Formats: sequence, structure tokens, C-alpha cells
Amino acid sequence: MNPAENERVGRRRRSPTPRWTPYLFVAPYIAVTLAFFAYPFAHAIELAFYQTAGPNARVWVGLGNFRYILSDPDFRTALYNTVVFSVFGTAVMLPSSLGLALVLNSGRGRMKAWFRLFFFSPSVVGQIFVGIIFAVVLAPDYGLLNRFLQALVGWGLETRWLENSATVMPAIIITNLWLYAGFNMVYFLAALQNVDQNLVEAARIDGAGCWRVFRHVTLPAIKPVAIFVLLISTIGSFQLFELPYALMRSTTSPYGPNNSALFIVGYLYDAAYSIGDLGLASAVGWVLALIMLTVSLIQLKLTGAAND
Repeated sequence: MNPAENERVGRRRRSPTPRWTPYLFVAPYIAVTLAFFAYPFAHAIELAFYQTAGPNARVWVGLGNFRYILSDPDFRTALYNTVVFSVFGTAVMLPSSLGLALVLNSGRGRMKAWFRLFFFSPSVVGQIFVGIIFAVVLAPDYGLLNRFLQALVGWGLETRWLENSATVMPAIIITNLWLYAGFNMVYFLAALQNVDQNLVEAARIDGAGCWRVFRHVTLPAIKPVAIFVLLISTIGSFQLFELPYALMRSTTSPYGPNNSALFIVGYLYDAAYSIGDLGLASAVGWVLALIMLTVSLIQLKLTGAAND
């Protein structure tokens, strides 16, 4: 090979990579993000200021959709039901999940893995399936829950959980607990298995009992996970729709007596598909997003996670 050819080969080997090559690799991600996130996000903001009658007919109403939402009694009912479910459902869910995790973490038997699977498996089947099953479980006379209460305390055989506005919310909370307690248990179980056992043993040597060890060693160690579970449980509570929708299909009213099973996402669903006003539904979605953001920030502030 002559010197001229050697110089050309060396120049090609030393030539830098074309500047457009990195952009070629990220182009699919950018295209998917623009198509399925950026454009729908911007369109949803625009749509919230229109009243629509289908995908093509729309009229500019400005803040009219938001004024209508805040003055609508059905939305206030949906907001009240959502807040009640979020507060009481989370208050029941977190201790139950943590309790299951503590029991499984302290076990030493061969059945420990099977019990984990047993408690986690309900979260795999989905809300629609669970809603249909619990519509039968909560049925009067022959429902498993009523029969269990009758055998335990001699009361409850004819209780109509889904036909009484006072018992609809407890029924939904019980169903949601069965569905997601095992799911959140997995987070707590992972956190408990990472607690420093040297600190636990040191606390026991100093004379600390089980409660003090849990309060002063275990609980601070799992605090980040507990805050995470609190946040996702609260956000999931505000997004609840499929479970009560499937659960109430067995009743004469789609959202129970006095709209006792109407939640914000159910209100959004009716606005979009029953009324056909996509602009109103988009405004409901933004109100819900603002509520969830506010509640999440308050929780982060109260738990001290915002300062970490």
C-alpha cells in the first residue's frame, strides 16, 4: 500500500462519528413521546376550554366547564365519596398491609413463600373481575360475607350491602382491601427485609421490647417505603373507577342509592361517554390532576419527605 493510500485509510479511521447519529438513536423515543404524551397533553389542555358534542362539533366556553363542575351537586357528591374512600380506605389499607408483612417476615416455615403468593395473587386478577366476584360475595342471604357474619355474631344474613347508601362505602373499602392489601404488603416486606438486624439486636440487648424495637428501629427504617405506599395508595384511591363500576352492575342504580358509589373518575366517564362532552370530561380530568397534586404535596410536607 503506497503512502497516499495509507494516509486516506488513516483519515477515514480518525474521522469523527456523524453528528446526527445520536439523534437517530433517540428518534423513536422522541416520536413515541410526541405522539402519545406531548400531543394528547396539549390537546387535553385546549379541549378543557370547549364544550363539545362529539369529536368534531365544539364551542369555545372559556372557564365555563370549570364553573359548571364546581357548581354541580353530582361533582360535589363524587368529590366527597372520593375523599371519604381515600381517607378511610388508606387508613385501613396501610396497617393491614404492614401487619401482613410483619407476620410473613417473622415466619420461618416452608409455607412462607406460598403465603406471600396467596396474599399477593388477588391484585393480579384486576378490578373488574374482583368487582363481579364481590357482587356475589356481598349478596344477601347466600353471600359469603353475610353467612360469615351470621355464623360469627348471629347477624348480617339479610344485609344488602350494595342497596343501602350507608353500607355501599364500607363494601367498596372491604373489596379494595382484599384486592390491594397483598400488593402493598410486598413493598413493606421488601423494606422489612432490609432493616439492619444489628440495630435490632442492639435494641433488644438494651432491654427494648417488641413495641419499642418496632417504633424506634423498624419504623424509621421503613419510613421511605411507607411514604411511597401512602402516596400510591392515595393516588390510586382518587383514580378509582372500575371496581365500584363493576360492583354496582348487580344493582338497579349504576352508582348505587343516592350516588353513594359515584367517584370523580366515574363522573368523568359519564361526562365523556354518557353526555358526550369531551371538553367537560377534560376539565374534570384537570381538576382531578390538580387535587391529586395538592394532596400529594401536603402528604410529602406532613411526612417530612419534602425536606429529605
